[in-house]
Amino acid sequence: MEKINAIGRRKASVARVYLSQGSGKITINGKDYKEYFPQKHLQPAIVQPFSIIEVDNAIYDIMVNVAGGGIKGQAEAIRMGISRALVKLNEDFRSPLKSQKMLTRDARVVERKKYGKPKARKSFQFSKR
Repeated sequence: MEKINAIGRRKASVARVYLSQGSGKITINGKDYKEYFPQKHLQPAIVQPFSIIEVDNAIYDIMVNVAGGGIKGQAEAIRMGISRALVKLNEDFRSPLKSQKMLTRDARVVERKKYGKPKARKSFQFSKR
């Protein structure tokens, strides 16, 4: 099996995922994923596509380059990239991943600040007199 690559995006994060035959090692920016994401609530998000398609992740090595955004956006970008790579590997994985919204790009980003306002929509207190 050759290397399969896919891209996942979320907010300002972009993750380039490379899937290959291996022993189940997940490397993110040169570190193990548990070391890169020490937060316990983000670690299951990385391996969630494997649990949805009920495939053991110990047969694939995953190497990820991720940049931009925060930790939550990066974790969700990686999740999307892994899902897309698995669909490239086997088209049968598409329907269970699509039903769980793993292949849908979540395009919600922070609204920009407008001039004359302290935040994007918040206004200063109005005084009639």
